[in-house]
Amino acid sequence: MNSVFASAVWLFGYALLSNVALAVLPHEPVVIWYGARHGVWPTALVATAGTVVAALLDHRLLVPLIERAAARRAGIPGLKPGLGASASLRTHPGPSAPSQGASMPERVFRRFPFAVITLSGLTPLPFFPFKALAFATGYPLGKYAGAVAARSLPRYALLAWLGASVRLPVWLYVALFTLLLVPSLRIVWWHRSTRAAS
Repeated sequence: MNSVFASAVWLFGYALLSNVALAVLPHEPVVIWYGARHGVWPTALVATAGTVVAALLDHRLLVPLIERAAARRAGIPGLKPGLGASASLRTHPGPSAPSQGASMPERVFRRFPFAVITLSGLTPLPFFPFKALAFATGYPLGKYAGAVAARSLPRYALLAWLGASVRLPVWLYVALFTLLLVPSLRIVWWHRSTRAAS
């Protein structure tokens, strides 16, 4: 197997794993490292493709679960197991409808969802709150995938450009990876300790 192709497959797989659901793996150091070795645009495009596939998987798996849970909480009549919760929720809006006192971030998201998701890539904020808003509000799959691509490509291009422009020593990549991994591991450990305490 060609080493460039194999490298692209590894980056695609890592981008997918580091962006799926509530992943704990940081992608920034890896994109910077690949940018230094394979160039800005190949790195940005492959990492974006992996991220979009992760977004598609998340949407297809998590939105139906969220819709079913919302339908059960709301006690929507006529929810048939074979029909799916999404069909019932479209005709019977649940408590998260905008007219029923949604929070300010949710109102902004409902008004400009594509822009909010896209611009979130330019912030240092984690993506999962925006992902949760998209899923909870029922943002359509195609638009969500497009927004994730529009969010990820410039972000990954900037990270890959940093890697191509500034040659960093390997120990710095390891330190950055570890530093970015700490908050995720803290969340995992905190979740385990609260579950064990209960």
